[in-house]
Amino acid sequence: MMRFRFPIVIIDEDFRSENASGLGIRALAEAIEKEGFEVLGVTSYGNLSQFAQQQSRASAFILSIDDEEFGAGSKEEVDAALKNLRAFVGEIRFKNAEIPIYLYGETRTSEHIPNDVLKELHGFIHMFEDTPEFVARHIIREARSYLDSLAPPFFRALVHYAQDGSYSWHCPGHSGGVAFLKSPIGQMFHQFFGENMLRADVCNAVEELGQLLDHTGPVAASERNAARIFNADHCFFVTNGTSTSNKMVWHHTVAPGDVVVVDRNCHKSNLHAIIMTGAVPVFLTPTRNHYGIIGPIPQSEFSREAIEKKIAANPLLQGVDPKKVKPRILTLTQSTYDGVLYNTETIKSMLDGYIDTLHFDEAWLPHAAFHPYYNGMHAMGKGKAKARESLVFSTQSTHKLLAGLSQASQILVQDSQNRRLDRHLFNEAYLMHTSTSPQYAIIASCDVAAAMMEAPGGTALVEESIAEALDFRRAMRKVEKEFGKDWWFKVWGPEKLAAAGIGERDDWIIKGDAKWHGFGKLAEGFNMLDPIKSTVVTPGLDLNGKFAKTGIPASIVTKYLAEHGVVVEKTGLYSFFIMFTIGITKGRWNTLLTALQQFKDDYDKNQPMWRILPEFCAQHPRYEGMGLRDLCQSIHEMYAKGDIARLTTDMYLSDLQPAMKPSDAYARIAHRETDRVEIDLLEGRVTTSLLTPYPPGIPLLIPGERFNKKIVDYLRFAREFNRKFPGFDTDVHGLVQEVDEAGNATYFVDCVRQT
Repeated sequence: MMRFRFPIVIIDEDFRSENASGLGIRALAEAIEKEGFEVLGVTSYGNLSQFAQQQSRASAFILSIDDEEFGAGSKEEVDAALKNLRAFVGEIRFKNAEIPIYLYGETRTSEHIPNDVLKELHGFIHMFEDTPEFVARHIIREARSYLDSLAPPFFRALVHYAQDGSYSWHCPGHSGGVAFLKSPIGQMFHQFFGENMLRADVCNAVEELGQLLDHTGPVAASERNAARIFNADHCFFVTNGTSTSNKMVWHHTVAPGDVVVVDRNCHKSNLHAIIMTGAVPVFLTPTRNHYGIIGPIPQSEFSREAIEKKIAANPLLQGVDPKKVKPRILTLTQSTYDGVLYNTETIKSMLDGYIDTLHFDEAWLPHAAFHPYYNGMHAMGKGKAKARESLVFSTQSTHKLLAGLSQASQILVQDSQNRRLDRHLFNEAYLMHTSTSPQYAIIASCDVAAAMMEAPGGTALVEESIAEALDFRRAMRKVEKEFGKDWWFKVWGPEKLAAAGIGERDDWIIKGDAKWHGFGKLAEGFNMLDPIKSTVVTPGLDLNGKFAKTGIPASIVTKYLAEHGVVVEKTGLYSFFIMFTIGITKGRWNTLLTALQQFKDDYDKNQPMWRILPEFCAQHPRYEGMGLRDLCQSIHEMYAKGDIARLTTDMYLSDLQPAMKPSDAYARIAHRETDRVEIDLLEGRVTTSLLTPYPPGIPLLIPGERFNKKIVDYLRFAREFNRKFPGFDTDVHGLVQEVDEAGNATYFVDCVRQT
């Protein structure tokens, strides 16, 4: 196996001293190094929690408990030393149950150490009773055993293959990176990505790595391991994103003409699946607030009676007895983009047996299974009873909030009490959407991302994310308090925050009549806000959709942040969104907070745009002479004039009427039976394409639905806004732009041809 850098960490205040203790511990360190292991020697525990982070970089710890560390023998000194030792070992074990920890001493033995510490140890070294060489070999044996246990099945096999020096006669054509070495630009590519990545980029002809396509060998072992870790009965790794995972689930479950129940807030991949399968959708409509934040679907909409009413009212299902319809699938966005979660146990109990398959699109929630904060708020809870009849699917983007590479995704399946997934039939849908040349580094990252979440490490990682997110919220409130009546940014969420730590789970359950969320009356205990999702609200708009006299549109803030090295996830009208993934650090969120303070200072001084956004002004010289505050006010006044917050909300909540099946409307594209219709003539026309405004990136219309006046009004506003404020364009996918010789843009949408 290839050599990895995991030093043995020795903590001894005499590590650099010239006394007998120092000479002894350095002799042990030299013996360890002669055996080929690196040693990191330090003289104190320092900040316990920070030093315990070394557990991810070390192969073993050796902790001194000699007389110097424990003092001359006074009770106070011994108690203080034991407190430090207990705290340090506790920090390590909170994150890592397996890494070897050794104590060593000259005169003290295990009888001086409390049992709660002793039970966490791998050994006790009594100095000068054995040779340093013997002790070193003993420690190294345990360190190697620990390191050998880390790699999950597929990653282990891939590392072995990449390191065994086999000549490659199979594709890809770069042959382990060799082809790149024959070209100057190829040399650059090779140096940038490195030998290991290119050696590990292999073809599915390598039998020892197993097959992703039929789930054999190390791939199958890794999928089984991930299923165990995520509380599922089955797991399938997917190498081209959760967009593809969603289509696999649908193609296994849905056939032409089937009635399906779909969250109107769903990702466009699920709408693509409706088109591809020829299904007839019945939509569940979520709430929204005037910040543009999408809230939950009311619990009442999940009742069988409510769904049957929607089936009866659907123009595409006229003449069908709704009581005889058994919907094939429910697809629910869990969580929403802004972090709103549903109680999945309640939904299962309401729909079990009525809807064949319950599909939770958990692209933004793979972390939830690993912390009690989310109990009952994710698809497959540990220890929860299975549905009696319905299969439960969860599709997760391990690349979004865990440590997968981009496009790393997985499908988790929970069998029902009376029905098991037929893996062979499911694999037919899996093969339909999987490349026969999958990227093996992505498979390995699925494997490793799952292994990283093994308890207790996964729980510790998620808890750290929650803690950082709450620290950020507390810091933002502190700044606001210090500014007093002056303006500052707010973080959307519950009014009550724990004074320190992560607080209680109940703090994040969305109370039905709470005013902060703006979603109206909600069912008690049905929804929760994920604390690691933070929506920062800028001044200028309230939850009722009322515009203030002055305002700061979020698009200007996020462009400012980007030029200061801070890139956010999503930008709305007066809000932007950040996530506290397991990779976020204090340095990152403190940098964001500092950049926001710089923005406030520049706004208050009305600094010229050329000075604070030079890159943006180079692309759009028209703004060079404007002040930052003046530009904010200009855009704010246009938003207010168009009452855009209320218009956007009303547009998404308006009655959207299907005129034909999505698959039939989309088929008009293939047959070239479409008209390209200018915005002002769209009302009443039937779209052939998805129409998706960004923000929020949620499709507004799907093929087969008619344009209404509110949607046309919104598109007219977008057209006018784009002409007046280039660079801050409202992006609407599905809107076709044509520019004439004079540079004037006209906007169209492709619609079903009128005969």
